Amino acid sequence: MADPQSDEVRRLRAEEHLSVREIRARTGLGRNRVYALLRGVPPPERTRRPNAKDDLRAEALALRSTGHSVPEIAQQLSVSRSTAYLWVRHLPLARDPEQERERRQAHSKAMTEGRWATYRQARDEAQAAAHDSAARAVGELDDRDVLLLGAVTYWCEGTKSKPWRRDDHVQFINSDPGLLLLFLRFLEVCGVDRTVATYRVSIHETADAEAAADWWAGRLALPRDRFQRATLKKHKATTVRRNVGDTYRGCLVINVPGSRELYWRIEGMIAGLFQSVTAR
Repeated sequence: MADPQSDEVRRLRAEEHLSVREIRARTGLGRNRVYALLRGVPPPERTRRPNAKDDLRAEALALRSTGHSVPEIAQQLSVSRSTAYLWVRHLPLARDPEQERERRQAHSKAMTEGRWATYRQARDEAQAAAHDSAARAVGELDDRDVLLLGAVTYWCEGTKSKPWRRDDHVQFINSDPGLLLLFLRFLEVCGVDRTVATYRVSIHETADAEAAADWWAGRLALPRDRFQRATLKKHKATTVRRNVGDTYRGCLVINVPGSRELYWRIEGMIAGLFQSVTAR
């Protein structure tokens, strides 16, 4: 037998899209009675409350479709694993073996980075403190300090005569701007002005030699007209080099013309240093 109340309640919901409260006001029925009569009838769209997690759920589905696991989704969206599982449990996890390997490597790297972050920070702070303390301990260098440092620097990095090939002249090559500045200061203390020496860039042929020469001249305050033609190194395709790009400027060669006597002085300073060390 048809129930007029049920028919009316369902009509109000289906045709007029009324809410439970509006149906109660229209019919005078109690809330529980209205709910019972509306069982199985979906509420109108306008009465639905927006779910604050709808966007998160959609993002979880997108992550799942790209091969993310439930723990990864939960961590990335800041939700519980159980919530993430309920959202994506109908989507099986299928990963490409290569993608899975890369994912595991990335995850392992991230875990390692996080584990060592605190250690690295403490290490970096200790290193900075050691650098600052050591730099302050150096203080101002007088001419004698510069002479000794310059002589040792040259003996390590400069060209030297051989018993079978005498070539007593001063030529220094390096890629470290700081070391080159120290050697230029040494030359000044020895009475050799920067306008006397000649300069030459030694660089791979794939680099911009002229730009490198401009950079060295500006960095070390050198007269650009004292630069000679660059020495280009042949490129080997099989060699993997890291000194590439805009920051690669090769080495700078400093040559002092008529420097035989200066070379002898450097030999003498080195001999004196060695004697001083062995005397102890």
